[in-house]
Amino acid sequence: MQEDLLGFDDPHAQYGHAPVGADAVLAGLDPEQRAVATALHGPVCVLAGAGTGKTRAITHRIAYGVRSGVYHPAQVLAVTFTARAAGEMRGRLRQLGADGVQARTFHSAALRQLQYFWPRAVGGEFPRLLERKVQLVAEAAGRSGLRVQRTELRDLTAEIEWAKVTQVVPDDYPAALAKSGREAPRDPAEVSRVYAAYEAAKQQRNVIDFEDVLLLTAAILEERPEVAERVRSQYRHFTVDEYQDVSPLQQRLLEQWTGGDGGASLCVVGDASQTIYSFTGATPDHLLNFRHRHPGATVVKLVRDYRSTPQVVHLANGLLAQARGQAAQHRLELVSQREPGPEPVYREYQDEPTEAESTARLIRDLLGTGVRASEVAVLFRTNSQSEVYEQALADLGIAYQLKGAERFFERPEVREAGVLLKGAARAADDPLTSGAPDLAAQVRAVLATRGFAATPPAGSGAVRERWESLNALVRLAEEFEAARAAAGERTDLAAYVAELDARAAAQHAPAVEGVTLASLHAAKGLEWDAVFLVGLSEGTLPIIYAKTDEQIEEERRLLYVGVTRARRFLTLSWSLSRSPGGRASRKPTRFLDGLRPGSGSPGARTRGGRGGVEPGAERSAARRARGPVKCRVCDRTLTEGREIKLRRCEDCPSTMDEALYERLREWRSVKAKEQGAPAYVVFTDATLTAIAEDVPGSLAELSRISGVGAMKLDKYGADVLLLCAGESPEPVGETDREPVPAPSEGEVESEAGNKAENEAENSPEK
Repeated sequence: MQEDLLGFDDPHAQYGHAPVGADAVLAGLDPEQRAVATALHGPVCVLAGAGTGKTRAITHRIAYGVRSGVYHPAQVLAVTFTARAAGEMRGRLRQLGADGVQARTFHSAALRQLQYFWPRAVGGEFPRLLERKVQLVAEAAGRSGLRVQRTELRDLTAEIEWAKVTQVVPDDYPAALAKSGREAPRDPAEVSRVYAAYEAAKQQRNVIDFEDVLLLTAAILEERPEVAERVRSQYRHFTVDEYQDVSPLQQRLLEQWTGGDGGASLCVVGDASQTIYSFTGATPDHLLNFRHRHPGATVVKLVRDYRSTPQVVHLANGLLAQARGQAAQHRLELVSQREPGPEPVYREYQDEPTEAESTARLIRDLLGTGVRASEVAVLFRTNSQSEVYEQALADLGIAYQLKGAERFFERPEVREAGVLLKGAARAADDPLTSGAPDLAAQVRAVLATRGFAATPPAGSGAVRERWESLNALVRLAEEFEAARAAAGERTDLAAYVAELDARAAAQHAPAVEGVTLASLHAAKGLEWDAVFLVGLSEGTLPIIYAKTDEQIEEERRLLYVGVTRARRFLTLSWSLSRSPGGRASRKPTRFLDGLRPGSGSPGARTRGGRGGVEPGAERSAARRARGPVKCRVCDRTLTEGREIKLRRCEDCPSTMDEALYERLREWRSVKAKEQGAPAYVVFTDATLTAIAEDVPGSLAELSRISGVGAMKLDKYGADVLLLCAGESPEPVGETDREPVPAPSEGEVESEAGNKAENEAENSPEK
């Protein structure tokens, strides 16, 4: 057997045996998916709409090729863009009997090849991989004589990444920038200097970044024919998923892998209508021009949508019907294969905090009907929008998970569970598992030794998060055993542990029971029963810095991606002002014009309650009319979320009582531990800062501080006022303390008029 250049030798791969039962792989495929699966030769282009089963089609194609004897598994390489997607693809291929096929990200595949060929092609010690660029970019900026704020570093880093994946060197950056129409985070000449200094610093320290991995691998294949021939002799069949997101650098590497002449068996899969990463250098041009580069290519369109109801699909098609540009000319008209469901709901709110609180209540009601929390998502345009939704969900005791937070298999409880399960799998007659009737029962028995129970704990804090992680392992055991049984295979704890190891290596985590909060960019490739698309107002979607026609169209595609994440329930909402008491000057996104019932043709606007928009009647009961928030130092009207939270301008002097702030933090830590909840569920840092800066003397004054709602006022108000007065709250259970008198209804209404809870900075998703 030829040595695997990627170092992925699968001990279960049966390379020496002729494949059997190839036709069984085709069972259950629709006509278009079957056409993909049986197109084993020559260039193949699959245009796959959202929810049409593209992963199913291409994994069955690979498996059919392997099991029919056309493909040798060691000669197949499938590449995609995320470790999660690659892990899912490997899992499906194993289930289809195509063990030994490589499924990796572009960077992972390139890194393996680069490490393998480095000694003979370059020589010397292999450079260290730089996983985070920000610190080195900051150093490069300093060397260039520039003072850069921390928030600018991210943008500078992203700009350097864009230049590298589009193959632009530092000296050519200003000209390339002008040609692209991008807006630089700083003067182009300054960015060019920082870029050059960054490259010099890497060379001095013998480190490379992720873009260098692709650049160096492509360069070695171009300059060393014997190396290129070695790669091409091993890998003869290539599949590229999400081809609309390929950058010029990735396309260059792909052409070196295949030989660039179309002779290799190449299958690309994508949807130009889901191109949403152009700011990273991704371009749909390679997908759209594939047939021009390969005139004899087989082209298959997948348009049967198995994910979403006809109502959701109708809205998605309507969004694309208004699109313009090259990608729009190749849009796919989806056809739902599901039973009808509810119509999408449109809601308008007075301000962002009201929108968040009302969304949380709608989610609570939905969960009450039996929908699982893991099947609900709140999607927004920018990461900065998440905090107000985190707070609103926490206030109602609803568990949530923030997309992009700690990886599942890196959580302490999951690592500990893995060790315990491995120990139980090795034991011949483990008393914990010997009497268990099935795999899931065995897993529950092992986890019970660390306090896991079938019934979830009350609350939504750390204790509940730990339970959800362990329960996800139990559910995975149920699914794993069912899948093996359907394939006529028996399973045991050892096989399950091996599955966990494979998933951990690929970061292919099981679902955790909690509402998902994610940006629209991070939601790509995921799906839920119920989706809440929030903050859909002009200036946010499309984002305010989207100026050109193509940038606007990419924002439309971003909304399309959000809509097509929903299987059944879809709610779209926006607010008329950012902060409570602000001027109601916002408009709902232009992308919904002509699509909301009664909104008229594109460009028309509908106010709350008309044109099919539900006004969110609860807003009038939840919040009284309130005036603008003024800085308590200079009396300027505040507009930024954090400034409103602190009730002062960022530049105005702080009057924080440092000792009080520390007492508040210590008290919060105790309360959070008592409740088994994260500290922010009690009060956020910004709320504690606001209390310590504008020390309240009564419940009425405390209620004016953003983040102190009626529930928290009732629960924590007395303790906070005692701390503010220099006293210590009584321990839990003491009842002989005189209660602090509550303000009258009139006091609450007048004093709470300026409360604002949105402290998120409106920085764009990058």
